[in-house]
Amino acid sequence: MKRILSVLVENHFGVLARVSGLFSARGFNIDSLTVGETEDPTVSRMTIVTHGDDPVLEQIMKQLNKLVDVIKVVDLTDEDTIDRELVLAKINATASTRPDVIQVVNTFRAKIVDVATNSLTVEVTGTESKLDAMMELLKPFGIRELVRTGLISVARKREISVKGKEGKEEKDEKQNKPSGKKKTEEEMTEE
Repeated sequence: MKRILSVLVENHFGVLARVSGLFSARGFNIDSLTVGETEDPTVSRMTIVTHGDDPVLEQIMKQLNKLVDVIKVVDLTDEDTIDRELVLAKINATASTRPDVIQVVNTFRAKIVDVATNSLTVEVTGTESKLDAMMELLKPFGIRELVRTGLISVARKREISVKGKEGKEEKDEKQNKPSGKKKTEEEMTEE
């Protein structure tokens, strides 16, 4: 089952390696991972798409929460969310096929961001199914190059924010954990 996790982390080097290392150490693949700074420049938000059943996801979330740099982990899988992905695609477009390519681009409300003699570079944002459908229609023209960002997701009603970000000790108390040092990824692997 496809799972979407939103993970707020401290914004400094090595955090991405520790989080992705946790998944690989447990033998789980990350289908997509996007990371970016939040409204607070000291915090980044990771949107992780993976596959697994409920017990597996629970274990991953517990392990993520134990990492020192992790502030908050939220499962967005069953939430009402707004999901988007970005694609840049370089499409073959000769003089005879260019109008047809442009028609497909316009149908999907995409943008042409670069024009070359024999190709068009297209930018499209939307849901995974919209992007897949557009790429399927553009395949017959020839896709020279394709880049996808991975999913980003935000809950409609639930605010997953760093406003009022708690200190580590306060966070631990609120989660009914003993205040103290959180484990590193290496320590959890040894368990």
